[in-house]
Amino acid sequence: MKNYVIESLPDYFKQYKKSIKNPKKFWDKIADENFVWYQRWEKVLKHDMSEAKIEWFLNAKLNITKNCIDRHLSSRGSKHAIIFEPNNPEEATQYITYQDLYDRVGKMANVLRAQGIGKGDRVCIYLPMIPELAVAMLACARIGAIHTVVFAGFSASAVAARITDCDCKLVITSDGSYRGDKKIDLKGIVDEALKTCPSIGKVLVVKRTGSAVTMQEGRDEWIAPLLDAAPVDNIPEIMDSEDPLFILYTSGSTGKPKGMMHSCAGYMVYTAYTFKNVFNYKENDIYWCTADIGWITGHSYIVYGPLLNGATTVIFEGVPSYPQPDRFWEVIEKHKVTQFYTAPTAIRALAKESTEWVEKHDLSSLKVIGSVGEPINDEAWHWYNDHVGRKTSPIVDTWWQTETGGILISPLPYITPTKPTYATLPLPGVQPVLMDDKRNEITGNQVTGNLCIRFPWPGIARTIWGDHQRYKETYFTAFPGKYFTGDGALRDEVGYYRITGRVDDVIIVSGHNLGTAPIEDSINEHPAVAESAIVGYPHDIKGNALYGFVILKESGEGRDRDNLRKEINQLISEQIGPIAKLDKIQFVSGLPKTRSGKIMRRILRKIAEGDFSNFGDISTLLNPEIVEEIKNEKL
Repeated sequence: MKNYVIESLPDYFKQYKKSIKNPKKFWDKIADENFVWYQRWEKVLKHDMSEAKIEWFLNAKLNITKNCIDRHLSSRGSKHAIIFEPNNPEEATQYITYQDLYDRVGKMANVLRAQGIGKGDRVCIYLPMIPELAVAMLACARIGAIHTVVFAGFSASAVAARITDCDCKLVITSDGSYRGDKKIDLKGIVDEALKTCPSIGKVLVVKRTGSAVTMQEGRDEWIAPLLDAAPVDNIPEIMDSEDPLFILYTSGSTGKPKGMMHSCAGYMVYTAYTFKNVFNYKENDIYWCTADIGWITGHSYIVYGPLLNGATTVIFEGVPSYPQPDRFWEVIEKHKVTQFYTAPTAIRALAKESTEWVEKHDLSSLKVIGSVGEPINDEAWHWYNDHVGRKTSPIVDTWWQTETGGILISPLPYITPTKPTYATLPLPGVQPVLMDDKRNEITGNQVTGNLCIRFPWPGIARTIWGDHQRYKETYFTAFPGKYFTGDGALRDEVGYYRITGRVDDVIIVSGHNLGTAPIEDSINEHPAVAESAIVGYPHDIKGNALYGFVILKESGEGRDRDNLRKEINQLISEQIGPIAKLDKIQFVSGLPKTRSGKIMRRILRKIAEGDFSNFGDISTLLNPEIVEEIKNEKL
């Protein structure tokens, strides 16, 4: 990014002020000076928030892969675009240059075209965290096909639902995947899913594990021979600014998954800009985001954001605990990683291990460490800061959503003074507001409310695939004229934002509105507690009572459980008040979470209520086995 790299705190305030005063001029300049266009836009922005209609860079023509790959070849052709670190540390690392990536994407694009895939067709990608996943996404984008990546841990029914919803024509999968010491039969899952997906004509299979698979004649083909025979050169499809780039499904708390649709130009401009500034990326840095590409974090900050900036991005196939709990720290030391971006869930899990696992590794290459997926609690923030950042690498505690396309609120490293558990200040172009339940804006500082965004930014999702009415009702009707995030937030005395959790995570107990986040924060301050989750359940007298699911650190495992319950409630009583004390506290070994680290409170509520029916498809969880364990040990 040539311009609008934020250099200092005064520079941030200057740029922020410009971006709010004249958003169109602000984004016009960034888009004009930092990207390759076939045709410039006729109008920067057209929007109608009441109808949830938002268009950026109208009638501009582009191809995002030309910006991710082709334009780097003359100056960065021999630079590593992707470093692939396999699940097994004994397996060789792959180093893929920008020239290699150009060749691989060109071949994959030509294979897809040969299979009859063209502009506007939907392609389901169900692959593990291997280079072919990024290559397949980019190949789709190159020919104008719309990719929908499904996390390679979702069940057959979850895969089928997504394929059916957007009417995919082709699936790219693999014979299997590695996850720690396990092998997962991805091809078998796809075979099961496709029993109910008549739209699929072809399945292309990557060989990864060497496992035996069934290949259906006329439908399934190994991809390697097709790639070997394909030419490299591929002319990118010329795309309109508002043509769909990808559909990414977010499960939401209930009901049918929502296919969030992101378009080409706005998403490109926003992810590139935010990546450069939030991670303070410099030319020879090595950047590593540990998320899965099956989530928006992986789309924006493993693939598109880094490559748009000509960065080196690490793709990691494994898990933090395999073969030992120092795998993350080993990879950082091995590749001299400069920016490290991970989830609070991973941080908390690793913080339960001995600090010797971290201390034995040289992490001095780190310049920025980041947090994503959920609000980070105070204890995890400090552990991360002390042991990983070694108090020299600032933490960027980022807040954003699948729907936003990119980061909206975050510290800027070495610029914004950090504050534990606070996402701090909005990025330029982002206009957050806090609203009360009567739809009035809450002004001033030291206030809390419903977090909304007043004005569109380029990366916002354009619709829910096939259901614009649902998009409008979900995000634009609760607070007319504004995008409602669904989150509550606190704005402190200097204007820093702290996300307090989903607004629906508010439980009314004896007429009092109790947010789960502050109660959980209190519980987590107990020295024996690692993590907690609070839900409400029906109570004859109070209307609702509070049920706590608590994970203990090893230090608490041998303690008397009744005494622990008393101590936890005493802590809550002292910090929040007796009204917030828990009626029931169940000690558990884990919590049901999505792959992005969000706790599935809907499942916990059903367990607390004693309703064990219809949990939905729990195979999509990070740890589906925990549901049965919690259910069996319910108080």
